[in-house]
Amino acid sequence: MNQEMKIGIALIGSFLIFMVGLFRLFTEELQDIPLIVAYILTFSGFIGVITNGWKWKKRES
Repeated sequence: MNQEMKIGIALIGSFLIFMVGLFRLFTEELQDIPLIVAYILTFSGFIGVITNGWKWKKRES
């Protein structure tokens, strides 16, 4: 597995974590997840998306 694929998988994973956190915050569907966990997922997913997106952009240049 090359570096490009690793960055792509990490970017998709971070985006999915971010979306699960946002889904819990904006809806009341996932009552099993406490709000603090939803905030942690949203924050860490957002940081991951920014970091992996920056690595993806840096890779192309």
